[in-house]
Order: sequence, then structure tokens, then C-alpha cells
Amino acid sequence: MNTLRCSRLQLALLLMLALMTLTLGWAPFDRLTWMIEQLLVLAALVGAALVQRRSGLSASASLQLCGFLLLHQVGAHYTYSQVPYDEAWQALTGVRLDEALGLGRNHYDRLVHFAYGLLLARPVREVVQGLTGLRGWRSAYVALEFVLASSAGYELMEWLGADLLAGAAAEAFVGAQGDPWDAQKDMALAFLGALLSLICRHGWPGRRGTGQGVSRPSR
Repeated sequence: MNTLRCSRLQLALLLMLALMTLTLGWAPFDRLTWMIEQLLVLAALVGAALVQRRSGLSASASLQLCGFLLLHQVGAHYTYSQVPYDEAWQALTGVRLDEALGLGRNHYDRLVHFAYGLLLARPVREVVQGLTGLRGWRSAYVALEFVLASSAGYELMEWLGADLLAGAAAEAFVGAQGDPWDAQKDMALAFLGALLSLICRHGWPGRRGTGQGVSRPSR
């Protein structure tokens, strides 16, 4: 990896994320919800900075992390249950996406939960490899478990947030939209996204001829 080039890319991504955060945070639909959602962004950036000092993230992993945070910021601006993707799709194509697919609710939150696993599995795996030295299927398994565990942790945070908030603010933060299985579906989508990310890149790590191009230690 070209460290200088990657550092420039990461700086450009950070500036783009900061610009989008300021733009979308200028007049969000719900200021309190937006502020709470920024805790995830702050935690991700602090974690990325600590990792960068120790082992560094690849350019690809940095792009994926930034892509997820941008999706999250859109959800934080509108609140996840009110992102107008259906209206935007209709303006572009003349077709209502929800109606065409038979969707009965706003599914932007499901998209972002899926993207959480799909886009963050690789950065998490790189961190696991850098901190523990694990390679092959072992690092992939830890990354997969981290995605699932952190998804469960986020759902617990939503539950606690809903208890602390009240009424419309709680509903906007949780965004369950009346689905009693919302938390389980969100976690399942994150897990599926991570599994696809790890398998589709080079096949399940550990199989002959697959992996991430990291040399195995000699025996």
C-alpha cells in the first residue's frame, strides 16, 4: 500500500464527510435525533484514528467506511423512517419504488443495516488482522461476529434511547415503524451483508487459493 497516497485519500474522505455532516446537520428534521445519531459517527472516527496510528486502513477499507457514514448521515438528517428515497426515485424514473416492489414501509433503515455489514466487514477484518495477527478464516470469523455483536449493541442502545425519550422523539430515533421484529431483521441484514462481503471478495477465507493476499506464516 502506498502510505502517502492512502493518507491523502483519507484526508479527502474526511473533508467530504465533514462537508456532508455540516450540510445535512444545518437543518435536520429532528435536531435531537440527529445529535444522538452523531455518536455513531464520532465513535467510528475515533476508532479509525486509533487504528490508523497503529496499523492503518487500506484505501479500499477507508472508502467503504466513508460510504457507510455518508449513508448514515442521510438517515440522521431525515430520520431513518422518513428518508424520501421513494420520492427521489419517482422524480428520476417516474415510478414509485415502494409501489413497484410492493413495500409497505420506508426501508432506508434496512438498507443501511445491510450496508453496515457489507461495507464495514473489510475494515473490521483489517483491524483484527493488524491487532491480533489472525489470518484467513479466523480473522473473517471475528469480523463477522463483531458486526453481529455491534448490531445487537446498537439495537440495545435504541431501546435505552426510546426509554429515555418520549413520544415522537422516541419513535423517530428507533424507527421501527410498527414492526415488532424490526431489531431482529436489522441484525440479520447486517450479518448477511458482512457474510456476503467476506465471501464475495475472494471466497470464504481459508479455502485453497482464496483469502486477502496476506502471506501465511511459515511453519
